[in-house]
Amino acid sequence: MRQWLLISFLLALLVGCASTQPQTGAPVEDRAPGAGTPGGPGASTSGATPPGVTGTPTPSRAGDTSVLRDPRNILSRRTILFDYDSSVVREEYRELVNAHAKYLQANRTARITLQGHTDERGSREYNIALGQRRSDAVKNLMQLLGGGEAQVETVSFGKEKPKVEGHDEPTWAQNRRVEIIYAGE
Repeated sequence: MRQWLLISFLLALLVGCASTQPQTGAPVEDRAPGAGTPGGPGASTSGATPPGVTGTPTPSRAGDTSVLRDPRNILSRRTILFDYDSSVVREEYRELVNAHAKYLQANRTARITLQGHTDERGSREYNIALGQRRSDAVKNLMQLLGGGEAQVETVSFGKEKPKVEGHDEPTWAQNRRVEIIYAGE
């Protein structure tokens, strides 16, 4: 009980401390009303669990990586999308992060890299920092949920490696992400 209370407190602290204010003087992503918000223009549903994909990881033996590639298992999902100019892990991705944290906890030799990305808007420096905040937010949440600190590395690519090329909100929404990359895959 105390552990869950501590986890809840730390999650609330993490969410409460997340800054959504842009740095003054730094160009940032478009703040058009509804842009990047659920139900707004360009809203993405790619975070929803596809039909037939289980919400919890399939139990595996230590070192068994087959569950990571099983499209019916939540562990095959490796992308966490973010709202515009935000590094707060959206509620719809908490189950995904939890599943990967539990996998890391059960497989202490597993290693991952969390790659933070942004869309093309904003300065290079601002986007590198935002991508790092995003990957750090996922790492912190994974650690709170059981993943080991030494198992998780973070890196930011900013706007340098877009997932999709384009100059509109649906494209930008797909590029605001953290990718989970397992070592050896």
